[in-house]
Amino acid sequence: MEVGRRLTAAALTTAGAVLLASFGTAGTASAAPAPPAAVAQVAAQAEAVPFTAPGKTLRLGAKGAAVKTLQTRLKELGYEPGRIDGRYGGATLAAVWAFQKVNGIRPTSTVARRTWNALENPRPPKVLVPRGKPTRIEMNLTKQVMVLYVGGQVRLISHTSSGSGIPYCETAVWQGRKQQFCGSARTPTGDYKTTWRRDGWHKSYLGELYNPIFFNGGIAFHGALSVPLTPASHGCVRLPMHVAEVLPGLVGTGVPVHVRGRFVR
Repeated sequence: MEVGRRLTAAALTTAGAVLLASFGTAGTASAAPAPPAAVAQVAAQAEAVPFTAPGKTLRLGAKGAAVKTLQTRLKELGYEPGRIDGRYGGATLAAVWAFQKVNGIRPTSTVARRTWNALENPRPPKVLVPRGKPTRIEMNLTKQVMVLYVGGQVRLISHTSSGSGIPYCETAVWQGRKQQFCGSARTPTGDYKTTWRRDGWHKSYLGELYNPIFFNGGIAFHGALSVPLTPASHGCVRLPMHVAEVLPGLVGTGVPVHVRGRFVR
């Protein structure tokens, strides 16, 4: 689903400026023009029917038509809110957090005026690799957001929690004997590709991973029961469980994975 599919024509200038800014600094933007597909995507955003936010303040646990409108809007912008059922639960909260982070809003469970306004005129996620393959994953460690592009278009944007950066040493029974495992708990930046995967829960020496898709040795995108706003893993990229349910069906083997940025606490 295209980002900003229902943007108003008035939002085109803002969306385009943000998109172009993502391809370089202010002094070099003209030297690195946006890819034609990206420009076309922003142009298409301005042609659709405008979205009008209900404006009602929503909090976790809310129910009703305004919540369903929120879920529908998040879904069409590429965020995965779970079931569109008019119930503001954990899956919708994770999508709200992802949207707020992309749009420069401090993540909160409350959907109030600033978030509604951004839903009317949303920003596209910052492009980390402007000349990347049309189908790729970009992991923004700074914002703790993962973006999946399919055919040059945004397909999925998700809240994540990557490596905490806090060194660890843990003892676990692995391959029939007690062993100690130590590491830096970092999610390294760089360019990788998706490799092997497992369906359902996969037990590793540091815990259990749901539907893991590995891309850098033992580092994977995987579902987790806890995906906080700050990096908290041993190095993998944690995803909300409902996102981990759908991601394997969207990503094959050999898909480029680009990890950029640094989280500042």
